[in-house]
Amino acid sequence: MRFWLLDKIRSWEPDVELTGVKNVTLTEEYLADHFPEFPVLPGVFMLEAATQAGAWLLRLSEDYAHSVISLKEVRNVKYADFVAPGQTLEVTVSMVKKDERLATLKVEGQIGDRQTLSGRIVLQRYNLVDRDPVLRDIDERIIQHFRRAQKLLLPTALAAAAV
Repeated sequence: MRFWLLDKIRSWEPDVELTGVKNVTLTEEYLADHFPEFPVLPGVFMLEAATQAGAWLLRLSEDYAHSVISLKEVRNVKYADFVAPGQTLEVTVSMVKKDERLATLKVEGQIGDRQTLSGRIVLQRYNLVDRDPVLRDIDERIIQHFRRAQKLLLPTALAAAAV
């Protein structure tokens, strides 16, 4: 993952909802091109922030049962406002439906009380070992990577309270 688009997980309830924040700063390299005279967070990055929030909801709710969580489908996404440097995007994902492989989530993005993003996403999840037994070690390395990242994104008190 080249861009981490969540700076912090503000709240989460297993299998129900997660809220994360993205602080947009002028030093982010993609803002030089989007747009030089009017820098704003690209809409695709708002969607990626929601995807990452959904992946964290699944990881935390399922105790890292799957090494790979990826975006499968986007439905009815609407962008309502810009997110400029100095603003904080708050992204909330809520579980709509989940089975062994797919999870459908409602996504909402806001700056304060102004909506910036809404829609639904479908995430798929799996382990590499399911496709090739030789990849078991890679699954474990990926899971350990995200367990370490959790310590940066999720305050310890919040992690303990949600268990």
